[in-house]
Amino acid sequence: MSANRREFIKQGTIAGAGLAGMTMVSNDLFAQKKEKGKKAAPRDESIVRVGFIGVGGRGQGHVHDSITVGGIEIVAVCDISQDSLDKAKQIIAKNGMKEPKFYTGHDHAYEEMLKSEELDAVIIATPWEWHVPMAIASMKAGVPYTGVEVSAANSLEECWDLVNVHEETGKQLMIMENVCYRRDVMAILNMVRTNMFGELVHCRCGYEHDLRSVKFDLLKNDLKIGKEAHSEAQWRGLHSVRRNGDLYPTHGLGPIGTYLDINRGNRFLTLSAMATKSRGLHDYVEDHAAKESIYRNIQFNLGDIVTSMIKCANGETILVTHDTNLPRPYSLGFRVQGTNGLWRGEGGGDWKDPAQEIYMEGQSKPHVWDPSEPWLKKHDHKLWREKGTLAEGAGHGGMDFIMLNDFFDAVRGKKEVPLDAYDAAAWSAVSALSEMSVARGGASVDFPDFTRGQWIKRRPHFAMDNQFPISQERALINNLF
Repeated sequence: MSANRREFIKQGTIAGAGLAGMTMVSNDLFAQKKEKGKKAAPRDESIVRVGFIGVGGRGQGHVHDSITVGGIEIVAVCDISQDSLDKAKQIIAKNGMKEPKFYTGHDHAYEEMLKSEELDAVIIATPWEWHVPMAIASMKAGVPYTGVEVSAANSLEECWDLVNVHEETGKQLMIMENVCYRRDVMAILNMVRTNMFGELVHCRCGYEHDLRSVKFDLLKNDLKIGKEAHSEAQWRGLHSVRRNGDLYPTHGLGPIGTYLDINRGNRFLTLSAMATKSRGLHDYVEDHAAKESIYRNIQFNLGDIVTSMIKCANGETILVTHDTNLPRPYSLGFRVQGTNGLWRGEGGGDWKDPAQEIYMEGQSKPHVWDPSEPWLKKHDHKLWREKGTLAEGAGHGGMDFIMLNDFFDAVRGKKEVPLDAYDAAAWSAVSALSEMSVARGGASVDFPDFTRGQWIKRRPHFAMDNQFPISQERALINNLF
């Protein structure tokens, strides 16, 4: 291990300090082969045998939408909450699916599930600090495909763990970043790949979402956080107490990463971050907590707005904003700017939103924005053209369906996942790196190269649409390798 990498791992561990303790999975935990009974009848290879770890609100959505995608058998479900298991059971029964085996009772029940069941794929939707231990356990148990929710990792050490175990086992790991599948985001991807914006120069993105009522369980005349709270308030708010950085970068950075071919001909080089003072959560407590509440004494570490600037190997810059503690409408704050024009994608992705605008030199009226809708319709991605009707009613405006459909398509075809372990590591590393930079007064910190130099020759892979071929320049570069 190089000195630089040791330093990264050391700093990543420091950045992640204060998180709930995690038990890592030993190398020999799953060495024992699964017990086999009598010779089973030939199975339909097109049916994906799935296990779900974590079926709270997000996990229940994955169960429902996976059933909607079709072609799956839910073999096992694991959660420590009986209420969550009951709700998942209702979803499965309502859709006429065979009841799976349920695992619960303690924090490591998922290990029993992975050791006992024959699975083609596992989907993990649990609190952040469990993502890496569970994903590692799944890969080491021999599960061919593992999907892990965002952010995939909290520290640089965890990012390396995901990459290393993926390489050691040869098992596929996909970061379940649904915004990469948002309809407007995928239309812009087509425009980028056909050189509509020219050579990309600068991008912006972020997570601008008022989460005060998510971080706290708002009860009658009082608030709760931690073990006494419900849903995400049991764990999400604690990160705002202990950490100061961009804690949730991938919703914005994932799509930008696909536009800029990160890990596939390009990579992140350096990051510099700064955080504002922390006021929003304190004021929220003052406004909602009981007068005698112990939460009035909490000191929140997370700055209300964290801004990170990333420099890329091919010369582009990216501005990433984390804004979750102040009152505001939802937005991911997209901007994609090149030598021929730019897209400004504010709001939640509605094509008709006036905050969705495009400007194209020589095609738009000089110095006047065009509404995005005509451009986006013209360049609608093949996945949405073919599956958009089926996606209606699925989570997050249908993009969860499109994402899960793409994941299961990779499983059935035994193909490389669309968003892989290197993407999971690079996008998630922004959290730890921003914490380091903020703690050092905004000093620039280096990005690890999780591909170990392979980014130079790896080719763009995500959501390739043959109807909109990549530009001649990109095709020429690809052919060189």
